[in-house]
Amino acid sequence: MLAYTYIEHGKFGLLDKPKPVLEDPRDAIVRVTLGSVCTSDLHIKHGSVPRAVPGITVGHEMVGVVEAVGTEVTNVKPGDRVTVNVETFCGECFFCRRGYVNNCTDPNGGWALGCRIDGGQAEYVRVPYADRGLNRIPDSVTDEQALFVGDILATGFWAARISEIAEEDTVLIIGAGPTGICTLQCVMLKRPEKIIVCERSDERIRFVRAHYPGVLAVKPEECRDFVRAQSRHGGADVVIEVAGADDTFRLAWECARPNAVVTVVALYDKPQVLPLPDMYGKNLTFKTGGVDGCDCAEIIRLIEEGRIDTTPLITHRFPLSRIEEAYRIFENRLDGVIKVAIVG
Repeated sequence: MLAYTYIEHGKFGLLDKPKPVLEDPRDAIVRVTLGSVCTSDLHIKHGSVPRAVPGITVGHEMVGVVEAVGTEVTNVKPGDRVTVNVETFCGECFFCRRGYVNNCTDPNGGWALGCRIDGGQAEYVRVPYADRGLNRIPDSVTDEQALFVGDILATGFWAARISEIAEEDTVLIIGAGPTGICTLQCVMLKRPEKIIVCERSDERIRFVRAHYPGVLAVKPEECRDFVRAQSRHGGADVVIEVAGADDTFRLAWECARPNAVVTVVALYDKPQVLPLPDMYGKNLTFKTGGVDGCDCAEIIRLIEEGRIDTTPLITHRFPLSRIEEAYRIFENRLDGVIKVAIVG
């Protein structure tokens, strides 16, 4: 089969690899019908994910059809359309039992697919702990509607869930990329009084204003003053940092009011500075990534009810044979790209 592969630092390639097989009775083999390129794939390419293993097939954002299941898999069967969770988790360890599935202690626990074991930018993928990592897609939900359930939608849903958002709050989201927009949709479900999105790109600001007219949008250089003017208590009640740029971590805590929650979803390319003397007395609560992707069934239900719709994020579609072109467009933010769908 064709599989897009992490060859070495800075180099991916489309290779011919053996089709995966069941290795454990809890495995499933999924034929990938639709996948996507994620910013985390670029982090692997650029060396920002030291645990990534050269030689693995990349890709962790996908939907497909179950081809085969191990003898201990009971929740899905061959022929089922499914979403694939970005995380592998056993459901039984200390962390899994508490919902912290990103920290599953299994050797393949946490973010493994497309990082430490072969992922889904391929024709087929093996999914360990399939009863945990696969969710059936209802007949009324399309592959494109379900594509982001297992990764960026799970991230946005998790970020909104842990941020303690109240209806009287002003919420600032830094970054209007794909994960930022998914986070925005999930924050909207909490019905805060005001939502502000900070974004550098004019194209993405136009996207926010066109699709979410009740949401305020502002450039980074104007963000601090704008947020303070729009907030009752000198800053945002909740800040969710999704961008991961050089200056967005500092911007996040500076825009927060005293005693606010600052949730950091972003994956940075280099260490960030926590200037405790500068923020002394703000009494901030920081919550940091990565995602605990254990809400996929609820997310699918919300999609089925029409309360979440991420299909406008898919701006480009390519077959797997042209995935290198897809990466070029996505990595360089060409042609108004937000998300690229890779058709199996």
